[in-house]
Amino acid sequence: MKSSFRTFMLMLVLTLLLVWVGGILGGKTGIIIALVFAGGMNFYSYWFSDKMVLNRYKAGEIGPGHPSGLYELVERLANKAELPMPKVFITPEASPNAFATGRNPQHAAVAASQGILRILTRDELEGVMAHELAHVKHRDILTSAVAATIAGALSALGQFAYFGSDRRENPMIAMVMMIVAPLAGMIIRMAISRVREFEADKGGAEISGKPLGLATALYKLQNGVQQIPMRTGKSSDSHMFIINPFFGGMQKLFSTHPKTEERIKRLEEIAGERILTN
Repeated sequence: MKSSFRTFMLMLVLTLLLVWVGGILGGKTGIIIALVFAGGMNFYSYWFSDKMVLNRYKAGEIGPGHPSGLYELVERLANKAELPMPKVFITPEASPNAFATGRNPQHAAVAASQGILRILTRDELEGVMAHELAHVKHRDILTSAVAATIAGALSALGQFAYFGSDRRENPMIAMVMMIVAPLAGMIIRMAISRVREFEADKGGAEISGKPLGLATALYKLQNGVQQIPMRTGKSSDSHMFIINPFFGGMQKLFSTHPKTEERIKRLEEIAGERILTN
């Protein structure tokens, strides 16, 4: 409940920030434009972000009987989590990773890369896919998509403030808006994503019943994505993946994921608590 309230407040701040920037740029008209812009972007994210993401990573849908056994694994976990069966996809990417997408549990999809299927044990893969199902159950997919969309809108408005306004009248305001608006949006988006990742780790541990499986998977994946970087995709998608597959630049400074070491530590604590209660 505490993390859900925190996420709600961060989303509220992000939206209000967008409205504030719109107000500075154009007064009441700017606020209305910013609200319409945010509403339109969020509507688009709600209905179409999943299809765009799956196409971007060339994900192929699989069904029962696939040689990987991934469909049956997800089906078993979905039943444990009391979730509708999501669509299951495999991407051809060699970099080991996984993600979930879709606007709600009734229209969800989970995807695993060829790379992750090669390096994880069955227990580790269960932990990873349970993590993704926890995102579905908590409706984090939509939350993250909306946060990323609004952050992108803030960046666009910041650029407009500098390049589209008359800088001779307020040169300092234009410069500050160009820097502060996208930076503030990125920080808030980062905070939302980090909160949701910790919660998905906890939820994944509960669904799979194997917190140490997820912990060792995270360790392998962190090393795996460094050895085999993501060759396709967009860094703005980093929040979707269980491990951030993009490195360098602003991604390094403002990662959408908590430190892997901290995630592993928390999962080990969950495993210890389970032992004590059994």
